[in-house]
Amino acid sequence: MDRADVLGVLSLIVWALTVTVGMNYAWLILRIDNDGEGGVLALAALASKVRRPSPLATGKQAKKGLPVTLLLGMFGTALLLSDGMITPAISVLGALEGLNVVAPGLSSVAVPVALVIVAGLFSVQRHGTRRMGGFFGPIILVWFITLGVLGVRGIVSNPDVLAAINPIHAIRFFVGHGVGSLLVLGAVFLVVTGAEALYADLGHFGARSIRIGWWCVALPGLLLNYLGQGARVLEDASIVDNPFYHLAPAWFQIPLLLLATMATIVASQALITGVFSLTRQAVMLGLTPRLEIRHTSESHIGQVYVPFMNWFLFLGTSSMIVGFGTAARIASAYGLAVAITMLMTTTLLFLYLFGGRIWPLWKCLLIVVPLVL
Repeated sequence: MDRADVLGVLSLIVWALTVTVGMNYAWLILRIDNDGEGGVLALAALASKVRRPSPLATGKQAKKGLPVTLLLGMFGTALLLSDGMITPAISVLGALEGLNVVAPGLSSVAVPVALVIVAGLFSVQRHGTRRMGGFFGPIILVWFITLGVLGVRGIVSNPDVLAAINPIHAIRFFVGHGVGSLLVLGAVFLVVTGAEALYADLGHFGARSIRIGWWCVALPGLLLNYLGQGARVLEDASIVDNPFYHLAPAWFQIPLLLLATMATIVASQALITGVFSLTRQAVMLGLTPRLEIRHTSESHIGQVYVPFMNWFLFLGTSSMIVGFGTAARIASAYGLAVAITMLMTTTLLFLYLFGGRIWPLWKCLLIVVPLVL
């Protein structure tokens, strides 16, 4: 990859994170909740309510609108449930693939170790979000600080990479590569795949906590690290397959591998708790058979544990780890599931804002059309 290509891809990453996650989810969608709950199913329920016809409507008119929004929500929920299986598999396998850099001779143990980690992750779900948060919170804070520090280390070696903040580099990349740039954008899309969990976990953490976590911790750490990786690739194109671990000095690569593995467990946790929230909503809407739902907090009604879904996800995740074996083989299925879930969320967002006469049509299209594209 030459300098223009590296800056173009980095610019796509910077603006994908800023617009898709920051503006669409953290700023806009988190404002919309259904009795404190978030996620695509909550948005579908709200869109169904605002599109309900007048009391004078009869027959087919009385049913118009409700089935479509509910089906969109159910479809998006089904895909988010699949994300709850895929995310632990791809995250843990992806972290353990650092063994290829740190200790190539141990790369064959990635699958067995991943299975052990996943079994441990699902076995502690019954303790609830609050108790696990007290342990997971410091880990993820250290993780994002580490991402930022490593990124700065890379940027200092090649400050020219900061030019990627200018969106003109993304535009030039598209102009220069034509249709092929869409394939690259498909890979870039993987950087925003955790965004749907922000909304699904609204009932567990609240909008304010999620926004603070995103704008003050996650986004700065991610941007600095991706820019740092780009700087290293500009210096040495041979590391393009795994630039992340090459950001760290040799003495820190093993601790970084351990920290990355712990961080992926937390990343998986976000999707798992989101699945619990969506399952509770589905049961309350009568869309699934009644399941045992345990409330794990005395102060937050949205913090729940669903034993059946927990072990259902565990079986699915374990099967994916054994069946696919590497994170790269799962990536396409993961990206597709997340992309369509986001598409359902954005579509329902339009139906809610326009159907409920909350925003005029021009304003809805100004926000929704770029996100759909």
